[in-house]
Amino acid sequence: MKKFDKERVLLAVAGPVIALAVAFVLSAIVLIASGKNPVEPFALMFEQAGFSDIQVLIVNQASMYYIAALAVAIGFRMNLFNIGVDGQYQLAAMTAAIVGAHADLPAALQIPLLLLTAVLTGAFWSGIAGVLKMTRGVSEVVATIMLNSIATAVIGYLWLPDVFGVKIGNNNTTGEMHESGWVPGIDMGAAGEIYGLVILAVVLGIGYWLVLNRTRFGFDLRASGASESAAAASGVNPKRMVLTAMLISGGLAGLAGLPILLGDTHTYSLNFPTGIGFLGIGIALLGRNSPVGIAFAALLWAWLDKASPELDFHGYDKEIAVIMQGLIVLAVVVSYEAVREWGLRRQQRRVGAELAAGHVLGATDNTEKEVAGR
Repeated sequence: MKKFDKERVLLAVAGPVIALAVAFVLSAIVLIASGKNPVEPFALMFEQAGFSDIQVLIVNQASMYYIAALAVAIGFRMNLFNIGVDGQYQLAAMTAAIVGAHADLPAALQIPLLLLTAVLTGAFWSGIAGVLKMTRGVSEVVATIMLNSIATAVIGYLWLPDVFGVKIGNNNTTGEMHESGWVPGIDMGAAGEIYGLVILAVVLGIGYWLVLNRTRFGFDLRASGASESAAAASGVNPKRMVLTAMLISGGLAGLAGLPILLGDTHTYSLNFPTGIGFLGIGIALLGRNSPVGIAFAALLWAWLDKASPELDFHGYDKEIAVIMQGLIVLAVVVSYEAVREWGLRRQQRRVGAELAAGHVLGATDNTEKEVAGR
C-alpha cells in the first residue's frame, strides 16, 4: 500500500477510534463520580455480546439503525442535514402496515408492494422539505423538524377507529397484516430469528457504495455537496441535486422500520420502535458516511441498547448506555475536527518538503550544467 493510502486509512480510522476512547473514558468518569465501579458495567455488557440470543437481537436492531443511517448519510454527502428521518420512517411504516392489513395479494406481489409503499411515503415526506429548499431556500433542518411533528399528528389521525385504527386493549394498532406480507426470518434455533430484511440492509449498503463511487450521479452528488458553484460550472444543476438527494434520503428512511414490521410485529402500534431516525444521525457521523463504517457503528449502537438491560440486575443504571451514546456523538464532532486539522498539517509539511526537495534538485542540476559548460 502506498504511503498516501496508508495516511488516508489512518485518518479515516483515527476519528472513530479517538471518539470511542474518549466516550469510554468520560463514561467511566461519570461512574466514578456516582460512586460506581467504572469497569464492571462495560465488562457486563461485553459478556452479554457473547450470548447467541443477544447477538440475534443486536443484528436485528442494527439492521434498522443501518438503513436509517444510510438515509442520513446520503444527505450528508450532499451537505444536507435530513433530521426528519424519524418522521419519515414512522409514517412510512404506518402506511405500509395499513396497506398490508387491507391488501391481500400473493407474497411475490404483496412484499414488493409494501416495500414500494414505504419508499414512496418516505420520499414524499422528505420531498416536501426538498421542494421548499429548492424553490424558497427554506433550511432543510427547520423543514424536516416541523415535518416530524406533522408526521406524529398524521399518525395519530390515522389511528382513529373510524379511519384505519384498530383498538386492542389500550393499544392503538393498524390491525394485523395479511401473512402474504410477512417476510420469513433466518432461523437461529434457540437464539431466535434474524429478520429476513437484514439482507435488504446489506443490499442497500452495497448499492449506496456503488452509486456514490462508481456512477456519474454519485460524483455529481458529492461534487454538489463539496461546492455548488463548482458543480454548476461543470454542468450540474445544484437545486435539482438537492431535491434528488432529499427524495433518495427519504426513500431509504421509509425502509428503516420494515425489518421489524414485516419480520416481527406485523402491525404498527404504540409499541413500535421510535427514535431510530435520530440515532441514525449519530451512527452516520461515527461511521463517517462509509457503508462499512456505518455497519460497525450500527452494531455498536445496537450492542449498547441490547446489552445494557443486564446492568439493572447488578445495581447499575442501564442509562449509562444512553450517556455513552450521547458522549460518542459529542466526541465524534471534536475528534473528527482534530484529526482533520492534523491531516492538513501533515499534508502541508509533506508538500513543503517536496517543494524544498525540488528546489534543491533544481539547484543541483543548474550547478552540473555550469560545470559541464566550463
